[in-house]
Amino acid sequence: MMKKLDKLILKSFIGPFIATFFIALFVLMMQSLWKYIDDLVGKGLDFVTIITFIWYASASLLTLAMPIAILISSIMTFGNLGESFELIAIKSSGISLLRFMRPLMWVAVFLCGVAFIFSNYVIPYANLKFITLYSDIYVKKPAFDLKEGVFFTYIPNYAIKVGKKESDGKTIHNVLIFEQNNSIQDNCIVAEKGKMEISEDGKYLEFNLENGYRYQERGSIMDSSTEFTRLGFKNFKKLFDLSVLQKQQTNDSVFRNNFKMLSARQLSKNIDSLTKSEEDLVIDFGKKMKNELKYSQLPESLWNKGSKIADTISYKDFIPQQELFKIKHYALNKAGALKTIIQQNSIEQESKQKDIVFHQIEWHRKYSLSLACLVLFFIGAPLGSIIRKGGIGMPLVVAIIFFLVFHLLNMFGEKFVKESITVPFVGMWLAVIVLTPIGVFLTYKAMHDSQLFSKEYYVRFANKIQSIYRKMNPKSLK
Repeated sequence: MMKKLDKLILKSFIGPFIATFFIALFVLMMQSLWKYIDDLVGKGLDFVTIITFIWYASASLLTLAMPIAILISSIMTFGNLGESFELIAIKSSGISLLRFMRPLMWVAVFLCGVAFIFSNYVIPYANLKFITLYSDIYVKKPAFDLKEGVFFTYIPNYAIKVGKKESDGKTIHNVLIFEQNNSIQDNCIVAEKGKMEISEDGKYLEFNLENGYRYQERGSIMDSSTEFTRLGFKNFKKLFDLSVLQKQQTNDSVFRNNFKMLSARQLSKNIDSLTKSEEDLVIDFGKKMKNELKYSQLPESLWNKGSKIADTISYKDFIPQQELFKIKHYALNKAGALKTIIQQNSIEQESKQKDIVFHQIEWHRKYSLSLACLVLFFIGAPLGSIIRKGGIGMPLVVAIIFFLVFHLLNMFGEKFVKESITVPFVGMWLAVIVLTPIGVFLTYKAMHDSQLFSKEYYVRFANKIQSIYRKMNPKSLK
């Protein structure tokens, strides 16, 4: 009986989970794609590069898609069972809700482990490949696209404009080319017509121009006189190097040490190293200050003796007037040196602390997002059994509300940590800390057949309050 029950709940859960997971991943992926759409359009990227870009970008979204998929699918599963009265029949046979939820609890725990493994090993590699590919795409110039009446300036030292392009895409008219490599002024080529062809490897562009002139000024910018020449031609061949428009292949080792590319073990190791480095920085700062303020190392008895003398006499009584200026100048220089040391140390220490915080954020993120799968399950499953509505109507609305709360808490928590409002542990676990009591409360209500979302319950409650009010105020009945 119990094994059949476990199979029933697992079969009811797997279908909605797979569907909602891929839908959530697709929606998040499209949102991420719109973020980078301006960097992709007009670059002449091939289909494989775009698919690779989307693939690496979507990898980091899996840990966000999995919690929402568990939330929605658990609500739908228990809502469908409640709507078909199967949940009531199971409870009436003496089986508790927790026992009925047990197989899905183990599934949620398993998915927590999968999310952590993926976040710890797969996502750092995907982030490394993504940032490397994105940096190459970002610095890549737009693909060669010569439009009528518009200067094309992405080839270094050249500005090219054509008045008209024929339908074959090769024949061009009213060609104007500026060569921006002359120290005096730009050289200029004007031609009535011509043909352009791109080499098979796409590295060179060849212009075969007809009936035109080449204008050039020779000399030096330091000379008062220069030579201006005009060369007429019937046929003129001009070659352009298009290699600068190609996507570069950056070595991913450039970004390998970024905190987003590290596993939990590597992050812990880096945090220890950065903490030790910060401590060494503080010790080094103290040594520099002692070297600059040598009198600070004097024994306390001399300080007490000096303060008593300063109360009775003024320094002007025993320092010659001609030496006062030198002393003031020396004091100002010393104060400036101390200010520089303090500012430099402050900048370095702030940078170290920021690095430590970013590493701690990524370390906590790997665990908090993984555990969120289990927390959202204990919200979704009780909600489904309380709502008792299947399909994608009411369950989807409730799931989206809770997921927005979860996502906003994650965003706010991370922002609070980056602004030093709270420590990394509290900020990165804020969503789990807030939602765990809600999950416990909903589970308790579901185990006791609560009417938390029943319209009739609130109507009866309102009528009861109204009747109590009327008994306390009999005059209101008149």
